[in-house]
Amino acid sequence: MTVALAVTWNPRGELPRFRRLLPRLDKIYGDIVIYFAPQVDPEVVGCFTQGEFSNRANIRIITRPEWTFGRTLVLQKALETTATHIHYADMDRLLRWVETRPAELVRTVALIQETDCLLVGRTAEAYRTHPQALIQTEKISNQVVSYLLGREVDVSAGSKGFSRQAVEWIVNQAHFCHSIGTDAEWPLLMSQAGFRMDYVEVDGLDWETADRYREQAAGPELQRQLAETVDQDPQEWRRRVEIAQEIVTCALNLYSKGGEKPD
Repeated sequence: MTVALAVTWNPRGELPRFRRLLPRLDKIYGDIVIYFAPQVDPEVVGCFTQGEFSNRANIRIITRPEWTFGRTLVLQKALETTATHIHYADMDRLLRWVETRPAELVRTVALIQETDCLLVGRTAEAYRTHPQALIQTEKISNQVVSYLLGREVDVSAGSKGFSRQAVEWIVNQAHFCHSIGTDAEWPLLMSQAGFRMDYVEVDGLDWETADRYREQAAGPELQRQLAETVDQDPQEWRRRVEIAQEIVTCALNLYSKGGEKPD
């Protein structure tokens, strides 16, 4: 069995870290499929189309003028590989994970190959590194999705693994939600279709935003300082509320289209 990595990426200074960490990723994944955000620096894309990564047969990219369905489209692109399983991740989170806790990532990728859908959540310790603006709003969206799934899960950590058959189902069925809404859409589609679903919590998905434009992943003290700064910004609270609302709306829309309320 092989695993392809499917990521969405809006680079914020992570290219040097990607370059440095690529050998580790190569040992874990057979293929890497990247969906770049529309506003990405053309020089970054150029590294993959005509520069240093352009001769890598195991790296594929997607560039589109819109971002709306990026997560689902990168899963679809990953089906062009021969992988038996696909690991979706947000690239900024994935880079932090492979840099700070590579052994844990390897164990998690092994678990992906044992199920149809592996929801990857955060341990309590990992969650505590995030700003309260994120913790308090995600608490709501996670509670709604957990209720509809009939089990307590953290679905907003930016990481989920699937069998090839599960991805084929998602690609054929997904049409209710924009990218952020897939945090609810994908697991609910899996549940409704009767796919096997498992759940694991990891430390490696601690708060990644503090890493932006840095040569290496931020340490705990810097994470704490920047999280406090985020929490002082009313616009950040508003943005996080809108994200939670998008996830909840997607979950309820999908339920209304045929989901069954758990006993």
